[in-house]
Amino acid sequence: MMGEVREQIRCTAVLLAAGKGTRLGGDLPKQYQDIAGIPLAARSLQALAASEIITDIVMVIPEGDEPYVREHIFAAVPKAAEKVRAFAAGGTERYDSVANGLEAICWPCSYVFIHDGARPFIDKESLRRLYAAVRECGAAVAGMPSKDTVKMAGDDGNVSSTPDRSHVWIIQTPQVFERTLITQAYREMKKKLPELTAQGIHITDDAMVAEQMKQAKIRLVEASYRNIKITTPEDIAVAEAFLK
Repeated sequence: MMGEVREQIRCTAVLLAAGKGTRLGGDLPKQYQDIAGIPLAARSLQALAASEIITDIVMVIPEGDEPYVREHIFAAVPKAAEKVRAFAAGGTERYDSVANGLEAICWPCSYVFIHDGARPFIDKESLRRLYAAVRECGAAVAGMPSKDTVKMAGDDGNVSSTPDRSHVWIIQTPQVFERTLITQAYREMKKKLPELTAQGIHITDDAMVAEQMKQAKIRLVEASYRNIKITTPEDIAVAEAFLK
């Protein structure tokens, strides 16, 4: 069954590894720093490539970094690197990087998995659940129900409301879409960006682009509380504890 899926339906992962990651500190950009001896971007690449669902990968990296990535990232996970079919240059904002990654896909592709290079612990079962959901409804995002009560703040710094926690999710990546849907949504968003900015709408994730541009319904799919994003030095300690 899965062999038939790989022959008929191709899924491309757009791996975002172009940020500066200044909150993590260190001499290297975050994605190139080691987590238990292996660069963060290499671990995230390996996690995606290990899935039979992901057939191709676009790596979005800082412009001019391809030689470095080939020497240091690919060398750490050579088998995973075999699935990388293209590089794209990172942009000023995250949405610029995603748009560049989408435009780099020039091969048959049915679904796109957009994933943060700073999330090295996405697992095969989560990817399978996302794949099943996107095939059913065209748009799905990884996430987990919030463990904490969330408060909405007013402009005065006081609590303005308390959403029902049973309806609050913490959103992660991958965010997965039918390719045509998300590619068209990003193209339209780029054209309308000045208008959106004037309206005070700030694009914070890929699902928001699909929601704003295509009025898409987005399926929430449980991933894992381990699917953390490495942002601060404390996160490295947590990641290394997971690996142990």
